[in-house]
Amino acid sequence: MKTAIFDIENWREIGMTLAKNKTRTFLTAFGIFWGTAMLAMLWGGAHGLEDLIRRNFDGFATNTAIMQPGRRTISCKGFNKGSSWNMTYTDIDNIRNTIVGIKTIVPRMNKHGLTVSHGTKSTSATINGESSEYCQILEPTIYEGRFINESDDREERKVCVIGKRVANDLFGVGSPIGEYVSLGGIYYKVVGVAGQTSDINIGGKIDESVIIPAKTMMRTFNLGDKVDGALMLVDDNVKPSYLLPQIERILFRNHAVDIDDHNALFFFDISEQFAMVDNLFIGISLLALFVGCGSLLAGIIEVGNIMWVIVKERTQEIGVRRAIGAKPIDITTQILSEGVVLTFIAGFAGITFAVAALHVAQILTTNEVSTPAFQLSFRQAVMIVSTFVIFGTMAGLIPARKAMKIKPVEAMRENN
Repeated sequence: MKTAIFDIENWREIGMTLAKNKTRTFLTAFGIFWGTAMLAMLWGGAHGLEDLIRRNFDGFATNTAIMQPGRRTISCKGFNKGSSWNMTYTDIDNIRNTIVGIKTIVPRMNKHGLTVSHGTKSTSATINGESSEYCQILEPTIYEGRFINESDDREERKVCVIGKRVANDLFGVGSPIGEYVSLGGIYYKVVGVAGQTSDINIGGKIDESVIIPAKTMMRTFNLGDKVDGALMLVDDNVKPSYLLPQIERILFRNHAVDIDDHNALFFFDISEQFAMVDNLFIGISLLALFVGCGSLLAGIIEVGNIMWVIVKERTQEIGVRRAIGAKPIDITTQILSEGVVLTFIAGFAGITFAVAALHVAQILTTNEVSTPAFQLSFRQAVMIVSTFVIFGTMAGLIPARKAMKIKPVEAMRENN
């Protein structure tokens, strides 16, 4: 005797039963479809959203801090409250050589809105003075040539790296490498074209800047030993804010700032912001899990409900089958098969819809820099459908057991 699961007539009967009540079947299938799609889109979308947000920080070292001098809020050694003080290149060297846990610290110098020209073309740009170690903190995208190196800074060479937007304005589609641009009447040889992948703006984006060696800028613009501030990268096991007291002691001692005047130095621990972003992603993942589980539960309940209705409507039919010798396992398999078929087909459709939606989202958010992972792996898709089928089957066990216990005599007395 054929088992119900391999009996072609059984599957035909399942199709007729589901088709008999089209509205009920459609609504139940749609609930499973939408629950599966929601869970899949939330699962795949959470990863894509994380990639999309992290793209804004791409190339930027996370364990970093920004510092720059402010104004005294406490009078000290003849300097009144509200007076300013300047950070120097010597301060940078002192911090680097004194404090343990610092990977690198680079000075920050910039001039905004200066005119850069080549031949008859000119454009406005930010002039940044950088050292070669700057790449350890914010890694630029090099389109042509190279970045400022250690020799450029040490020998105070008149070379520059221009941003991609600046290069387009001055040279169009031609290569600027080896050409000269004028900054305030002083000519600099172009050694590279660069940009940045992140949206972080510290003194101007690289794409809209002209970068020259730090010491060259100090001499060219008569800055003496003065710098605008510094960027600091620390070891992985160190938080930048932990080093702040030591930094304040070094700076305040040399610039007549009261040691308790903590507002005199602007110090921004970027690692704390990255930690907040990580917590945001954890929250998004938990929300996706919560909503997805809710959708899963709703779909399972719908499967259980339709099984109850099917058993109720077919009580007399089940009784007749029992009377002519149908085994309890045959009745149970018949009832469960209808739920499995409905769950699998609707679940597969939901996965297909979710994959298509995630693919569209990925296309819309892809740029020349990166492609966010708005996608669902085959393993994840199988896991979602399998979970719906397994729990949907479990939800149908109770009505299936009820059908198995129906006594033929009592069933025959039921009215259609």
